[in-house]
Amino acid sequence: MIDGVTAAACLSVVGGASLLAVTARRLHRSDALPSLTGWALADRRLGPVWTWFLLGGTIFTAYTFTAVPGLIYGEGASAFFALPYTVIVCPMAFLLLPRLWMVARRHGYVTVADFVKGRYGSAPLALVVALTGILATMPYLALQLLGIRAVLVAGGMYPGGAYGDLAMIALFAGLALATYRHGLRAPTVISAMKGAAIFCSAVAAFALVLAKLGGPGKVFDEAGRHLAARGTGTGNASLLLTQQQQSGFATLALGSALALLLYPHVLTAAFAASGPDTLRRVSIALPAWTAVLGLFGILGVAAMAADVRTPRGNAEAAVPMLVDHLMPSALAGLVFGAITVGALVPAAVMSIAAATSFARNVYVEYIHPTATPKRQMRVARVVSLIAKVGAIAFVFGLRDQAAINLQLLGGIWILQTLPAVLIGLFTRRLHHRALLTGWAAGMAVGTVLAVREGFSPVVPLDLAGHGVQVYAGVVAVAVNLVVTVTTSPFFDRIGAPRGRDTTELPDRLTLGRPQGGEASRP
Repeated sequence: MIDGVTAAACLSVVGGASLLAVTARRLHRSDALPSLTGWALADRRLGPVWTWFLLGGTIFTAYTFTAVPGLIYGEGASAFFALPYTVIVCPMAFLLLPRLWMVARRHGYVTVADFVKGRYGSAPLALVVALTGILATMPYLALQLLGIRAVLVAGGMYPGGAYGDLAMIALFAGLALATYRHGLRAPTVISAMKGAAIFCSAVAAFALVLAKLGGPGKVFDEAGRHLAARGTGTGNASLLLTQQQQSGFATLALGSALALLLYPHVLTAAFAASGPDTLRRVSIALPAWTAVLGLFGILGVAAMAADVRTPRGNAEAAVPMLVDHLMPSALAGLVFGAITVGALVPAAVMSIAAATSFARNVYVEYIHPTATPKRQMRVARVVSLIAKVGAIAFVFGLRDQAAINLQLLGGIWILQTLPAVLIGLFTRRLHHRALLTGWAAGMAVGTVLAVREGFSPVVPLDLAGHGVQVYAGVVAVAVNLVVTVTTSPFFDRIGAPRGRDTTELPDRLTLGRPQGGEASRP
């Protein structure tokens, strides 16, 4: 039975976000000609505040705010890897994103594959980077819809059968139209509302839930007892990492942080910044989003303490069910609305990023090399709609677990672009053919490991007689690097030509601060 007060509060937040998207045209420079840079990157004119909202709203997805506490609810301490992982991202972003922005702005690059082509002079390497990004992004986009559905179902606001599917389509249609028309500006303006709604919801839910459950001490005691009763731990020890879990925890945190900075939607949000100093300031302030994620993580512990019983295989519903049970209807609806809006921002940016990669690195490169900037924008607009429709069809046509499994593979796959992109920012000593060979090896190893272990992110390895758990993506990228480094001298020795570097970056490793200031503002 749908609670009218909860539904009305949720719809008010979602409706407000939809109306706010209409104001995106105010961020548009009226004298600018239609172009892919204007549509996909908002003319690279977003200042620190807008960039902080957009980048944070893109990195911290709605599924993050439901899946992480759900994983904590189901597995305990090992799921807290998301907190150090999102902290590790910040100094990496501070170092890498401004340097990448400088190169992209100087040469008019719109995607990371553009940078790879300019750096190595290799169209095939740029193509595999673009296709890997698209392949990794699509299940990630579908997961945003799964996050919305999990919230609506847990809150009793998802009608059964075709009516529920129609409600999801209607919810997504407004965003699709706004994104089609205004490009990145639409999720940018919504991201400000997402930030305010998520921060307020997290604090309110944290305070009310812990007060009703007797405070943090009692919450952790009860959670440990319930985990022990499930057979997954012993008292409070179930909420502490075991020695066997530590290596998996550390490699998951490191590998996830590296992968995050390679996703096209994160780089699209970064490329839209007004300059490198903007990205440095934003990187310093990003841990505020991690603090909110920490509050949601503790709500996962609170769901254990309250003995919330989620449907089998749907642990991500733990926090929405906890909120529905313990909070007043109106406030619960506002929290559900905030999480729903939290899915719309990254979903829009993901569709824009995937569409832009296709338009620039597939359509222009292999189908219509003389396409005008306006033509490229039109192609990207259409592809962004197709991506959203495909994500909806994916969610309705496949089991939730299939999308989760593919997203796990997506994280492993996107890591295989690390040598070409991140290492390529500092040195060009790796041969582009060696990079292709290493990419293929890493893709094969990572896929086999993940599938063999039943799509578990952590796989067992035997190192010198000691069994350890390691993130499959880290194993795969290690194989990738070994193959790349060892085959680069081979390709040079046999006389395989290198492509021309047009990026004006030094060939040798350098960690000096890139020169240049902010781009001009209106």
